[in-house]
Parts: sequence; structure tokens; C-alpha cells
Amino acid sequence: KDTLNLPRTDFPMKANLPQREPAILAEWEKKDIYAGITEKRKDSGKTFMLHDGPPYANGHIHMGHVLNKMLKDICIKYYTMKGYYAPYVPGWDCHGLPVEHQLFKELNIRKHEIGQVEFRKKAYDYAMKFVKIQCGEFKRIGVFGDWENPYLTLTRDYEADILASLAELYRKGYIYKDLKPVNWCGTCETALAEAEVEYEDKTSPSVYVKFRADIGQQSTVNGQQKDVYFVIWTTTPWTLLANVAIALHPDFKYSFVDVGKETWILASDLVDGLMKKIKKDGYKVVSQTTGRDLAASVKKARHPFVDRDSSIVLADYVTKEEGTGCVHTAPGHGQDDYLTGKKYNLPVVMPVGNSGVFTKEGGEFAGMHVFKANPVIIEKMRESGALVASEDIIHSYPHCWRCKQPIIFRATEQWFMNIDHKDLRAKMTEVIDRGVKWIPEAGRERIGSMVKLRPDWCLSRQRYWGVPIPAFQCLSCGEAFTSAEVISKVADLTRQKGADVWFEKGVEEFLPKGAKCVKCGGGEFRKENDILDVWFDSGVSHQAVLKARKELSFPADLYLEGSDQHRGWFQAALITSMGIDGVAPYKQVLTHGFVVDGDGKKMSKSLGNVISPEDIMKKYGADILRLWVASSDYEGDIKLSTEILDRLADGYRKIRNTFRYLLSNLYDFDPLKDAIEFGNMPEADRWMLSRLAKLIEDTNGYYENWEFHKAYRAVYDFCVYEISSFYLDVLKDILYILTPASVERRSAQTVLFRVLHALLRVMAPILAFTAEEAWGYLAVKGKEQSVHMADSPALEEDVKRWRDPALDEKWSRILQLRDSVMKVLETKREGGLIGSSLEACVVLYPKDEKAGDFVRSNIKLFPPLFKVSQAVVADAPGDDMDDAVQASVKIGVRRASGEKCARCWNYSETVGTRKEHSDLCERCHKVISERS
Repeated sequence: KDTLNLPRTDFPMKANLPQREPAILAEWEKKDIYAGITEKRKDSGKTFMLHDGPPYANGHIHMGHVLNKMLKDICIKYYTMKGYYAPYVPGWDCHGLPVEHQLFKELNIRKHEIGQVEFRKKAYDYAMKFVKIQCGEFKRIGVFGDWENPYLTLTRDYEADILASLAELYRKGYIYKDLKPVNWCGTCETALAEAEVEYEDKTSPSVYVKFRADIGQQSTVNGQQKDVYFVIWTTTPWTLLANVAIALHPDFKYSFVDVGKETWILASDLVDGLMKKIKKDGYKVVSQTTGRDLAASVKKARHPFVDRDSSIVLADYVTKEEGTGCVHTAPGHGQDDYLTGKKYNLPVVMPVGNSGVFTKEGGEFAGMHVFKANPVIIEKMRESGALVASEDIIHSYPHCWRCKQPIIFRATEQWFMNIDHKDLRAKMTEVIDRGVKWIPEAGRERIGSMVKLRPDWCLSRQRYWGVPIPAFQCLSCGEAFTSAEVISKVADLTRQKGADVWFEKGVEEFLPKGAKCVKCGGGEFRKENDILDVWFDSGVSHQAVLKARKELSFPADLYLEGSDQHRGWFQAALITSMGIDGVAPYKQVLTHGFVVDGDGKKMSKSLGNVISPEDIMKKYGADILRLWVASSDYEGDIKLSTEILDRLADGYRKIRNTFRYLLSNLYDFDPLKDAIEFGNMPEADRWMLSRLAKLIEDTNGYYENWEFHKAYRAVYDFCVYEISSFYLDVLKDILYILTPASVERRSAQTVLFRVLHALLRVMAPILAFTAEEAWGYLAVKGKEQSVHMADSPALEEDVKRWRDPALDEKWSRILQLRDSVMKVLETKREGGLIGSSLEACVVLYPKDEKAGDFVRSNIKLFPPLFKVSQAVVADAPGDDMDDAVQASVKIGVRRASGEKCARCWNYSETVGTRKEHSDLCERCHKVISERS
């Protein structure tokens, strides 16, 4: 036993990651490994710029953050090891409703209970607190980056760049102010962008309502004196207070339907459906006409409960999918309605205030919240006879992303960015289709359809915490006023003093001398206090970060975020970049799904299925989380559960044990002195290096194509099947039995070293901590102080030389034969013929000449490959032989001849043939003699 080269290493079998990882983190920080990584590649001539989409600084990180940041980190680590200069500048979105909402909850006050400047100072401190917290949490999961110099949207320079971007867009004619319906949250009392709206199911009243048509002589319609009514349908009865028109489709057929005492007008194709719904029998269609002719002959109808007439207008968006074909139109409460109102010069009636409550213009409903007014309005119409039918329906309805309450559409004076100015929409569509690579490809269609249909961007918010929109309002007539020069001046002041300067200083600090209102000529103004949409803040990071920081460049090579950012950050960045520079801010966009529980359900506190990163790392460590990220196909939603983590922990152990076993057989190997040249290696070793080269080639391709789950699976399979189950198993004889410096053993060790050296670098982007830990045990002079500073094995010329497809094909056949032999051996073991496989002699009978050549030329390789003592070729098939998988070889097993060697346990006829070491075989006798 003392003469065996048994494995030994100090690399621990038990990972103990929760305790070991913080120590590795401390070493990284002490040695400033990130600086070393970037410094090494700074002058490489190759760059890779991944631009970080900023998370909100309003709480601890969750699993969505972990997924996103780890995916980015894998990308960065891979590219740096490929020799690219790939600095990673993390960022935080520090303004806006997410931070403001959380702070108001913490302060337990409402918006109107604190002054804007006072609140802004609290918000600044609040955001900075969570920047620091999240910074530590991101470091803990092994993410490398310039954590000492992140970009923050609340810094003076960043705020100034936001305003400079706004000034440039204003200068180019994109920015305007108008009274338009926007998404409005009555709870948060602010306008919302499209990206700030979520759709959830809501129960709403569905009502059919009559508007009496003003058509002059009633009898001319049906020969009788009957009132004629347009029947409209809506799920928002509260908006009827703002109705000023009924829209018809110009090409639809409309029927006059006799229902007894009245005549109703509705789209001909929808008559039977409505009558069936309201159980109306005995109705009769008395005449038909087109929407165009109907609108020409009937100019207006009487509102059912407001002293107002409603115009009859035409619109192509009217459909026959539901309703009546007569569309209730309130320009203050809908985008289509608004455009129709513009076309027909209709008034914009707006009886709803900031909090979603009817103002005095709401008449008898004043003081009521719009949703609570619905049943009251319905009852009023029922009493007056205007209500045809009413029922509750469940439908998808927009909700505020922050407070989760249903929103309304409400016309207010807001600042907008014109998406069609200078053909911007068409140019963005062209870039989306041809100028950007979308990963997965489905992202192209997703964002493309959104851009084609999106309205102008509502930029203003009626909140406290954000960058101001530098604008003034005439005290005489209320006309809004600003200019590129004014915005630029505020940008300059902001760079010196921060954005609070707008709220702290008087009008005279910013207003040009002698400024006059363009509408009334008045000279007195007040400052507006609206802030910019937080998406504008992060959207212009291509100006404030990519262009502003010398280590970065524009456009970025990659934006990587969740798939919800097709309607958020990706669009905000594209719109502003195309408006300012005429190019997309990114060359590639990669999106991932969302984290769900093991059953595929969305994680939420109410369901009790939330798993926190902190809890996972206390139990498993960050590398198991990193393995979870890498092993997941992130194109869809990513499942997470204790069962999944336990399964990954088992996979991790197999990879770690492979590292450990490789290390344990390298304790006496110096690659600079002991390595065997590739051409002098035995065939099995050359084959293993060919397999390693194929693995490196495959994983490199997977990383390049962002298919990290395939890279992990390839390494796992290589470790478990090719290394552990086969190569290391059959090498034991060579590694343990032969003299330490024998060519065969050194050759095997050379391969083990190459395999381990490559595996650690291939897996470093994923198992950042474990690869670093194992790297520390790898004994080689001159190696980099961190595995993350090493180069990818894909860059090595030797790897290309190792690749031998012909050898791979030959050994694939050998391994197939081995599988067949192992099955036969197991059968013989179960039958009692042999105990250990070393008691066996495998007998092979080739059925044809080709098989005979294959078997005879490789017969000396077979004993260690089959884990038997002997292998022979038979001249004739035996009765008890089994067919191999290839069916060209028959396999038999008999007991090996000779005696068992006390040292290697192989059976050999040379055991006992000499007086000295009589219990050893010839091979072991020779080794013992050489060692002594």
C-alpha cells in the first residue's frame, strides 16, 4: 500500500460555501481583482460594452435582481476571459414613484403633508441608503464591477445630462405641451407612461344606454310617431359625464329596429346578439343605411342625463366584435376619442380631479370617486328609462404598477415627446427590424409592434422626487413657456448645485430677461413643478453614462434586462437615442423571463411563495444560485424551489468532486517539468484531450450564443460521464500502480492538468467562487492570481491541435463496445461466475473482417478499459456469448487465468513466478524494484 500513488489534496470535499465565499470576496477586494481584470485587457484592442439597466434603489434585492445581475456577470466574465476590455459600470434608478412610494409608506404621510424640497432631501437619503445596501448584496453574489463608482440618476452630473438631453430634444422639435388623455393614477395623483401600467382582471359594470336621436320628423322613419335612439355600450359608466359624441363606422350597415314603443339604431350585424342578451322578442328591422349616410342625416343625439347634445361622428376604429357599433365618445377619457375630438373639433369635458374624484363640473356626482359613482349613475339611468341593460363583467383592466390600483384615462395638460416628429417612429421601426440583434428573436416582433402602436410619450409627472421639467406658466392666460436655452441653463445650474436648485430658487433665476408670453404678451410667470418621467431618467443613460464615462463607449454592445423592458427601458433608450443621435443605443438586446415558484406561479408575499436570496445563500451559498441561473433556459419564466436548488446542489457536488479528484492526482506533478508532449502520449490520453478540445469549442459557442444552460450541461456531462465514469476510472491502474515518473503516469497527469486547468476557466463565469477556490490549489508557477484574470482556453493554439475527429469516432466505437462488455460482466457477476470484474477475462469474437481488424488492433487497450485482467480474441463463437451493441462482435466472459496480484489486484500468470515479491505480478514487481 505504501508504494501506491494514492490521491491526496487539501481541497475540501465539503464546499461549505456560505462560510467560504465571504473569505474569497475579501481576497478579491484586498487584491482589487476587478481592477486587475480590466487593466490587463485595457489595451487589447477588443471591447465589449454591456450597459447596466438600473434597478430602483427602494429595497433589498429579490430573485429577479439576482437572475438579471448574474446573467450580466456571466457575460462580462466570459468576455474578459476572451481577452476583451469589458468594464462593468453598475447603476441605480434613484428618482421616481418607486422610491417616492416606498418613502411615503415609511413616513406614513400623504404627498400634501410635506413640502417638496423637504421631501426631496429625505428621498435622496433614502435612495442612497438602498444603493449602499444593494451594492453589498450584489457583491455578495459574486458580481464584478466598478462598485466604488456606479452611476446614480440622482448625482448632479447625471441630472444635468438628463436636462441636457431634454434640451436637445426640445431644440429638435420633439417636445410639446398639450391637453390630452393620459393614463392617470388617482391614488398616486400622477400621469403614468405606458410602461408604468400593468393589466389585471377587474370587475366592471357593462351597460347599454340610449341616446335620443335628433332626426326631425320621427314619422318619416317608420310611419309612426316614435322616438329614435342610438344605443351605445360601455364598461365605464362614469365617463358618460364627459360624453360629447357617438362614433359610427362609415362603412358599416346600421339598422333602425322597431322594439315596440321606440326605434333603436345599432350596427346591423349586432342586432340579434343584443336582442338575445336582453331577451327582447318581437323586434323588427324597419330600415338600413350606412354609417356615413346616417351621420350625414342625423347630426346629434341627446345625452341621457346631462343637459348636453352629443354629435354624431365617423371613426374607422369602431368594430363589430362587441357592443353595438355606436361608440360612446369622450375626448377627455381615451386616446381614440381624443383623436376623433381633434378631427371634429369636439370639446374636451373633464369633470374629474387629480384624485379620481368628480369636481363641481360633475354636478350631482361632485365629490364622488369615479368608480364609486358607477352604481349611482346606472341607477339614475334606470330610473329615467335610458338604461337598456346592465351586467357585471370581468375583464383585463390597466392598473398602476406601483400602488396596484385601477387607473383611469384623464385629459390633463402634460408635456409630451412627439414619436412621429421627423419620422422618428418609422426610423425606430427600421432600426428594430434591421439594425439590432434581438435575443431571443421574438423580441423583435414584441418591441416592434409596441413602437408601431404606442402614443406620444407623456413625460411629465405630478410628483415630488425627480428631475424638474424647466417650464413656466403665464399668470395672465396660463400659457406654458419654455425653451432649449432655458432648459440648458437649468442643466448648467444643476451640474453645479443639483436639481433641487429649480425648486429652491425664484422664477427670476431662470427666466430670460424681458420674456413675454407668446399668447397674451404678459410678462409675469410662475414655475411649473412637474418632474420628468423616471423612464426618461434611465432612458438617457446612453448620454449620461455611455458617452460621459471615458472607459465606456456608445452605442453599447448589449442591453440585458427582463422581457418587460420591451415596453420600458429598451423603448425609452431607443426613443431618446434615435431622437438625439439618430442611432440605436444598443447593438444587441437580450431578454429573460421572470422568476416563478416550482409550480410556475408568480412569487408574491400574499401567496407565501417568495424565496429571498439571503435565505438561499445562508443555506446553499451564491455559487448554487449562480448555477441555478446558468442552468435555466431564461427565454421563458424560470422556476425556483427548494427541490430545484437541492437538485442543483447535487449537480454542483459532482462537478466539485471532479475538480477535487483531478487535483488529488496532481500533487506530485509540475506542468513545467513533467508534462508529456501531445505527440508522445498514449492514444487514450490523446483522445481525452480531443474530447476536451470539443468541450471547449462547444462551450465557447454556447457562451457566444448566450446559451449558458447548454454550457453548464456540457460541462456537467463531461465531468460525470467522460471524466468520472470513464477516464478517471480506467486511469486508476496507471495513476496508482506505476512509478510516479513513468511516461504513462506523467502523460495521464498531463491530461488531468489540462482538463482541470480548462474546466476551471470554462466554469469561472458561472461558478465564480468555486473556480477561484480550486484555482488556488492548482500548483503551477506563474499562474494569474485569480482564475478570472486568466484567459479562456478557447484562445489557446494547443486546443485546436488536440482536436481529432477521426480519433473521436474510433473511441466512440470502443466506448460502445465497452458498454456492451460491462453489461455482460454484470450478468456474469449476478450469476456468480465472477465477483470483482478483475476476476474476468473478456473473450471477443469478431463476426466479420472489419470487426476483426478493429478488435485485434485494439486488444491491448481493452483490459484497463473494461476493468478486467485480460482480454483475448476468440477463433470461434462460444455458445454462451452475447452480441455487442454493434452486433458485429460477440462477447464472452471466463475467469481470468493466473493468480491475484496483492498490489494491483489484477490476475496474472506471472504472480508467484519469482522468489522475491512472489505475491506480485511482473508489472508490480518491476515498479517495486525501481522504487527501491
